[in-house]
Amino acid sequence: MNPQKIGIAIVAPSGYLNDDAGIAQAIARLEAQGHTVHNYFDSSKVFQRFGGTDACRLACLNRAVEDPEVQVVMALRGQYGMTRLLAQIDFDKMAASGKIFVGFSDFTAFQMGLLAKTGAVSYAGPMFVDFACGEPVQFTVDDFFQCLGSGTHRISQAASGNPSLNVSGTLWGGNLAMLVSLLGTEYFPSIDGGIVFVEDVNEHPYRVERMLLQLMQAGVLARQKALVLGDFSAYTLSPADNGYDFDAMLAYLRQHLPCPVLTGLQFGHGRKRVTIPVGAKASLCSDAAHFELTISGHPTVNNA
Repeated sequence: MNPQKIGIAIVAPSGYLNDDAGIAQAIARLEAQGHTVHNYFDSSKVFQRFGGTDACRLACLNRAVEDPEVQVVMALRGQYGMTRLLAQIDFDKMAASGKIFVGFSDFTAFQMGLLAKTGAVSYAGPMFVDFACGEPVQFTVDDFFQCLGSGTHRISQAASGNPSLNVSGTLWGGNLAMLVSLLGTEYFPSIDGGIVFVEDVNEHPYRVERMLLQLMQAGVLARQKALVLGDFSAYTLSPADNGYDFDAMLAYLRQHLPCPVLTGLQFGHGRKRVTIPVGAKASLCSDAAHFELTISGHPTVNNA
C-alpha cells in the first residue's frame, strides 16, 4: 500500500547533508509519487557539524509540527545533535500534533523522549538521506509506505539459530549507543514486558556486549520478554581479539542475559531496512528458521 498525497516535512535536528542537488532530486522523487514535501532544512544555516544552531534546529522542528499540511515529520539524517535539544523539546506538543515522526540512529533520542514523556508512537524508519543519496532501496521505501498506510504491519524474516518464542508486548528500542546514553535520564522510557530491538554501526562486538551488559545491570533487560538484534556493521576485528567475534559475543550474551536474544532483524545502518513503529504493541513468534513481528495500533496517515 502506497498512500497518496502525504505532506512530508524534512527537518535536520542532528547532522546536515551537503548536497543541495541530491536534496532537490529526492524532493522531486517524492513529489512524483504524489506527495508534498515541506523542506525545513536550509543548507546556508549549517553550523559546525549540525544542521543549524541548536536554536535553529529546534525552531525548524517546531515549525514542521505546527504546519497543518504536514502529516509526516522526517529527519534529514542522523550523526549527532538531538541530545542537545531534548531539554528544550515540548514533547506534549509533539504528541498532540498527531504527526508521525520518522528516523533512526541519532533520532532514537527523540523517539525515546517522546515515548517516555507521552507514550506516543513514532517510526524507526527511513530518513530523507535514503531518498537523496543515489537510488533509494525499493524494499525500504515500500515497507515504509506500507506501514504508513496500514494499521497492521508484519515483519517476517528468515533467521537461523533463534530460540522458539511466542510473546507479546510493547515494541521499543533503536540505536544501542543512543539508548545507553539515555539511561538514568528522564528521556529513557520505563517499559515492562516489552520487546526491545537494537542496532548500531562502527561498534566492535566487545562494545556492543558492554552496552548490553549495562542495560542488563541497570535492570532494563530483566523486565523485557525478548531482545532482538538488528544490523551491527562496519566494525573491524584485529588479531588481538583472538577468536572473539560477533558470534562469540552472541553466545556469551545468550548465556548471561536475563531475556531471550534473537538475531536477524533487517534494521540498522544498511540501506535495506524495515520500518518499526516504536512504542506500538507487537507479537513476536520465532522458531529455529524464522521469526515474525506483527505490529498494530500504530499511527497511520489514515488515523493520524
